[in-house]
Formats: sequence, C-alpha cells, structure tokens
Amino acid sequence: MILIEGCPKLGKTMISDKRSRWSRREFLAAATLSAAAAALSRTGSSLAAETSASNQRPIAVGFLGSVHSHALEKLKIVHGSKDYELIGVDEESQSAKENCEKMGVKIVSRQTVLERAELVVVESAVRDHARDALQALRAGKHVHVEKPPAATLREVQEMVALAREKRRVLQTGYMWRCHPGFAAIFEAARQGWLGEIFQVQGTINNHLAPARRSEWGEFKGGSMFELGSHLIDVTVRLLGKPKSVTPFLRRHGNDTDSLKDNNLAVLEYEKATAVITNSALQPTGIPERSFEALGSKGSAILRPIEPPGLQMEFVTAAGPYKKGIQTISLPGYKRFETDFVELAAAVRGERPLPVTFEQEVEVQETLLRASGML
Repeated sequence: MILIEGCPKLGKTMISDKRSRWSRREFLAAATLSAAAAALSRTGSSLAAETSASNQRPIAVGFLGSVHSHALEKLKIVHGSKDYELIGVDEESQSAKENCEKMGVKIVSRQTVLERAELVVVESAVRDHARDALQALRAGKHVHVEKPPAATLREVQEMVALAREKRRVLQTGYMWRCHPGFAAIFEAARQGWLGEIFQVQGTINNHLAPARRSEWGEFKGGSMFELGSHLIDVTVRLLGKPKSVTPFLRRHGNDTDSLKDNNLAVLEYEKATAVITNSALQPTGIPERSFEALGSKGSAILRPIEPPGLQMEFVTAAGPYKKGIQTISLPGYKRFETDFVELAAAVRGERPLPVTFEQEVEVQETLLRASGML
C-alpha cells in the first residue's frame, strides 16, 4: 500500500497494487497523482490549495433563499469559514427561516443582501435560480448559483454575458466539480493515460420523497433535470459538447403525478458514446451513483461516488499508475468545501475558476437537451 500525501483539503491518496511492490522511483512518480488532486486547472482537475485567509479580509456573502436541499450544507461551510463574513439569508419560507435561525444565521431582507454582499449565493427554489442570479449579477455581485442554474439556455447565456460585462465571478453549484475521484479521471484523460475514451456510463439515483415530487415535476426533464444534471456536467467537462443528445424520459413510479422519474440520455460524440441514467425510484439505503470512463489504454470506474471509491486499470504503465488494476483511496473529501475555497480565491482575483464561461453554456445546453427542454 502506497500513501501519497495529498492536498490539505482532500487528505492522503492511497494506491494499492497487490501484484507488485513499488520502488522509490515509482513512489515519487506516483506523487504526481497528488499534484493532480491538488491543483485545479481550467480543464477541470481538482484543487487542494488553501487560501491564506488569515492574511485576507473576509468576503461579505449573503444568501438569496435557503430552501434548496444543498442550502444548509453550504451555509454551514460559509458560516464556519474564515474566508467569508455571512451577512444573512433572504428567505420567505417559515420552515427554512427556522433552520437558519437554529444555525445562528440571520434572516435579512433581499435589499440588505444586494446592498451589503460582495458575493451572493443563490439557494432558492429551482424555478427562481435564474431570476435571483440575474438580479445579483445586475447589481454587480459575484454569484454562486445552485444547479440547475436555469430552465432555459437564454437565461444562462444572459448570466454569462453579465458576468463578463461586469467582470464578476459566476460559479454553478454542481456538487462534483471538486471531487478528487473525478479529478483523477480528468487528469488521466488529459494526460492520455486512458487513451482515446470511447464510452462513458454514469448513474445517479435516489428515492425521492413523495412531498418533493411536485417540485421536481415542474420541469419537463423531471429528475434528469434536477438530479441527472450532476453527471451531465461531469460528462460535458470530460468529453466536451456532444454532437447529439437523445433523451428517454419516463414516469414509471406508481404516483399519479407527471414527474419523469426513470430516465436515460444518450450523448453522441465523434468517437464516443455516453449514457447517463437517472431514477428517483430506488428505495435502498445507498442508491446507485457511479461513473465509468473506458478508453483504448485503460479504464476508470468511480463506484460509489460518495464516499469516493476509484479503481483504475491500464494496459501498460502510465504516469503514476502501473499496468493492471489499482484501487485509489481518496479520504478527506467533503462535498462543497473545496468549491468555496476556489470561489474565495476567484473573488479575490488570485486564480480563475476551473470551469470557463463557455463550458457553463455547453453544460446547460446539453442538460436541457438531455431533459427534453431544448
């Protein structure tokens, strides 16, 4: 078992190869994997560096909404970070207000957020994401907008245009953009270690509570639009914009609503095919969430996605990897934590976000096509 000291946020990386012992030279070569997990680039590898928050003023941040299922996790991270000064949350829902108050987070007006915050985090209902993000951008604020950012391509294009015009940071809240397992896959693809990727398969399921089905059912794409979006994001950042997208959206549950709850999308590329499946019907305690990238020189299988369980296999030795199967252990991962480290650095002008404006538009266009909404 080889222990590689990884980034402070992601902890240590372990590569296990049961068939052979590694020499010191191979150990040092394997350390390049740590660098892959420690340095986010514009092509999507993972970031591990910490900002020097102790020498920086905190960034004033306010939330527009807190009803999204990711909101409380993000509030906890921001509230406990030295990078940020949390002004408060603009929220109308009584239950959401009570959740904020239990955390010691102030409820403030929308006007207060838009006047006092340098950064606005949008965690409102999905139907309001675009409205709130656009209002914040028009007010000259940096924006983190929960996924999916909008129900139309035009709205995301407008967000990007405003961010460019006003030189503001725009980050979309797809939850696996700083995931160390995906970072390792992206690095292996970019370095050519996997060869030419010809097939991608991804699955993301849950068991959606009956009370939430109407919320997701507001959109034609159903659970593909709300939940499958995470793997559409990963696939487009890995392979680029597809030539064509074919959605298969179905309602197979016993509920009488119109929610498309058992879905599949086929993304076709010049020399690759990606199949993304999504269901809101899986009743087991640990729903299937996995991702596979198969190439001409090797394969990468991430199962489960959380906590990360990554297995790599190579035809010949490549980069830090040996020929054959290796299991990569990635302890220390915490969802959203590194995203907000990245965001603080971008707002301060220290380094750009790893996902470009062009990629944001490509992801949104592909998601809408995969959801039958474009």
